[in-house]
Amino acid sequence: MSVFIIAEAGVNHNGSIDLAKKLIDVASSAGADAVKFQTFKASNIATKKTQKAIYQKKTTDKNETHFDMLKKLELNIEAHKELISYCSKKKIIFLSSPFDLESIELLNNLGLKILKIPSGEVINLPYLRCIGKLNKKIILSTGMANIDEIKNALDILIQAGTKKNHITVLHANTEYPTPMEDVNLKAMLTIGNTFDVSYGYSDHTLGIEVDVAAVALGATCIEKHFTLDSKMEGPDHKASLEPHELKAMVKAIRNIEVALGNGIKKPSNSEIPNIKIVRKSIVAKTKIKKGDILNENNLTIKRPGNGINPMKWDELIGTKSKKDYNEDEII
Repeated sequence: MSVFIIAEAGVNHNGSIDLAKKLIDVASSAGADAVKFQTFKASNIATKKTQKAIYQKKTTDKNETHFDMLKKLELNIEAHKELISYCSKKKIIFLSSPFDLESIELLNNLGLKILKIPSGEVINLPYLRCIGKLNKKIILSTGMANIDEIKNALDILIQAGTKKNHITVLHANTEYPTPMEDVNLKAMLTIGNTFDVSYGYSDHTLGIEVDVAAVALGATCIEKHFTLDSKMEGPDHKASLEPHELKAMVKAIRNIEVALGNGIKKPSNSEIPNIKIVRKSIVAKTKIKKGDILNENNLTIKRPGNGINPMKWDELIGTKSKKDYNEDEII
């Protein structure tokens, strides 16, 4: 099964439908499977006195509240419909993370087949139960979570009605950008092994190497933020890939998928012709006459490899030559 690549537009549209469509264009052109936005009502997810995260203070107006920042980034139902229609034209899946119960209902009513649970909702029981009842495919991000919190979230989703094989759990770190020493990519494997679920990685590091490494470790889903320009104003632009980087990431992931192969150790089709050239055969070290005893003094091993396999050396030593051989002649 091909790795499911989510190009995370998030709120990098800055509240503009035109920018959102340009982000869809970039994601489609890069070859991503889906482009994901965020669905929320600021009044449902944050109090008016909620403080911004440290990285948000660095990338947005520091005098602006967290609530005010979110309010500018909301997408209403008409915007959702327009973007879903545009994604259909661009042949890319529209996804969005709902951040509140009202948004879950909105996305369900719009017919989304996959719902993405953001890291902050891992401990939100009513939210998890609401999504679980819909029995859709679920992608669960687990930034900031420990293994027990992940177990609880999975239990709630499954008890509410979602099939376990419909859930993919993403390891994640919510710092933007994530320092390399905090990635802890092996935790992704711990998640997969502990819960016997499909697993992947939601990445907020700079660059693409961690995403490629995650695929090499067995990730079935990769989510990565991208932007039109990392210098744009907004909370997530600076920790997002630019269009050429997103395209390079998708290409690298697809190459790694092919390179991983089927796990069967045997000569590949491309190297079969090399066998006769690179391997060696048993050849005459000196002139040998018919009836001579074959031994280490008159036999050696050289290329090419189209004669007797050197692994049969012991079978030949001590036997009589059945014909005359010139030096370097294959036995």
